[in-house]
Amino acid sequence: QVQLVESGGGLVQAGGSLRLSCAASGSIFSINAMGWYRQAPGKQREVVTAVTRIGMTTYADSVKGRFTASRDNAKNTVYLQMNSLKPEDTAVYYCYADVKSSLISGISRYWGQGTQVTVSS
Repeated sequence: QVQLVESGGGLVQAGGSLRLSCAASGSIFSINAMGWYRQAPGKQREVVTAVTRIGMTTYADSVKGRFTASRDNAKNTVYLQMNSLKPEDTAVYYCYADVKSSLISGISRYWGQGTQVTVSS
């Protein structure tokens, strides 16, 4: 099994910054993509960012220029630096990892438990 543990959420004023972390552990042979989704109250979960194993990133249009994702492969950890936060960024943020548990296994997606980010106006 694979576990993802998130940290770094909280309450911040508009214009402020937060940094989220997500560490994967357990039966890990390799990790392909890692990234973040978010879900605001009453809305569907939406993708925020994805980071490939070699560090290439993609972002939702709504966060481009404000959020920066990165990862440390040695620590199986993905980060999300969020700057210039807006009230509309308020959501529960979920990290994920696409994990290969052995040389011959397929790839499975695992999710973190979610961390609340609240941006006050």
